[in-house]
Amino acid sequence: MSTSDPMTEETEDAPGVLVLPPSVEQERVGSDDSLGSLGRPFDRRSPFFIGLSGAFGVAVAYVLFRGVSDVSSVLVIIGVALFIAIGLNPIIVLLVNRGFSRGAAATVVTAGFILVIAAFIVIAIPPISHEVQSLVSNYPRYKRELISGQGWAGRLSVKLHLTDYLKGKSKLKIPVSGGALGAGKEILTIGLGTVSLVVLTIYFLVALPGVTRLWLSLIPNSRRERVRLMTDEVFDRVGGFMLGNLLTSAVAGIGTYIWLTAFGVPYALLLGLFVALFDLIPMVGSTIAGIVVSLVALTKGLPVGIATAAFYVTYRFLEDYLLNPRVMKHTVKISPGLTIIATLIGGTLLGLIGALIAIPVAATIHLLLEEVAFPRLNKK
Repeated sequence: MSTSDPMTEETEDAPGVLVLPPSVEQERVGSDDSLGSLGRPFDRRSPFFIGLSGAFGVAVAYVLFRGVSDVSSVLVIIGVALFIAIGLNPIIVLLVNRGFSRGAAATVVTAGFILVIAAFIVIAIPPISHEVQSLVSNYPRYKRELISGQGWAGRLSVKLHLTDYLKGKSKLKIPVSGGALGAGKEILTIGLGTVSLVVLTIYFLVALPGVTRLWLSLIPNSRRERVRLMTDEVFDRVGGFMLGNLLTSAVAGIGTYIWLTAFGVPYALLLGLFVALFDLIPMVGSTIAGIVVSLVALTKGLPVGIATAAFYVTYRFLEDYLLNPRVMKHTVKISPGLTIIATLIGGTLLGLIGALIAIPVAATIHLLLEEVAFPRLNKK
């Protein structure tokens, strides 16, 4: 007994030949012919397709570039916060090894920083308020001396032709872009940027191990251990840079205090703290602090002011070309020449931020060359 598939049947003229039912045959014909047969594949090597693909790629690249450019200020704040957190990480690790939790260690470091700033403000308020009151009360006398050309300041104003401005015959025009609204906008932007930087730095101080794990999870498992060791070495070098920068700043502050005390310049302690804080800013920090201290030293006479300015010029030279490179050689493990070159290039490209991160970036590149590039080049 034979069975037959309901979807097929045998014909009487040709026994054993299976023929599809009319419904199934119509479906097959409809699928091939009712909507037309498939044409040839699109030629991806045609000029039109190549031009369209290139134009689309340029458009995507432009959109990405504009997006990165629009959020560049935010990216800079995030990068600087991460850099500061990595630099302070050795202190956090030291406190953690002594029994602190990472959150408590970050709180201690943040509190210490706030205490330093608060101490500076407390020390600075009395002398600044005293000098402002003295300036207000003595302003008429100072103005008469400047107009009449008395004293070294008066003679200087005569040589610079400033007496007409002091007498009110000429008006000194100082362009202020945007007026009060523009100035308020800039102050608000700086304030928000500072607050964001502090908050992100505290966050990265607490969450740095999690950020590191996230970074390592993006690396293939076969290379993860080596990348982890290199990442730890980079963190150590960045931390060494921060500690070395603190050391050179402490030297600048102590040297300023000793110099001003020896010549009897007022507010020696305040000015020493001021120099130490500003010396943390690469390239321009010690210069700005030196100018301010030299102006204060003029209160003890012109020779003392000139000697103080010469002291800071000499110290700046010694710090940039002798002290700082040697400290960085032992902490960041790069040569003094590379330290100077990296600082100059970073400051030229990105200004203050570039000078701040130039030495750690140079140390990272040097590490990658030593551990990755040079061994591969030396293979036969």
